[in-house]
Amino acid sequence: MADENFPGETVFFLRRAGHDVSWVREDAPGSDDDRVLSKAQAENRILLTFDKDFGELAFHSHLPASSGVVLFRISMDSTDSLSGLVARILKARPHLTGFFTVVEEDRIRMTELPK
Repeated sequence: MADENFPGETVFFLRRAGHDVSWVREDAPGSDDDRVLSKAQAENRILLTFDKDFGELAFHSHLPASSGVVLFRISMDSTDSLSGLVARILKARPHLTGFFTVVEEDRIRMTELPK
């Protein structure tokens, strides 16, 4: 699931690459973070976001192991570079469920969510 703040070009790129990506901007625009996280949980989706608030929410709401959050803390030079980065992460790290993952310019950190 791509958060509302996630670029549409990247969502469309991922869909063309065969990923099942829902997008908050299409499905539930204006939803608050709690609702977005609840929807990701209900649909067993990994949330892709630029919103740092989801870190605290994921840990406090006991996000189930079937879900996960990937927080991007990078400068977005272009949506093409973001699309390529997301595709590489999904290929290299297929087991993002159950983790809060932070993608930074020079590293990727993964913290297991509480069971």
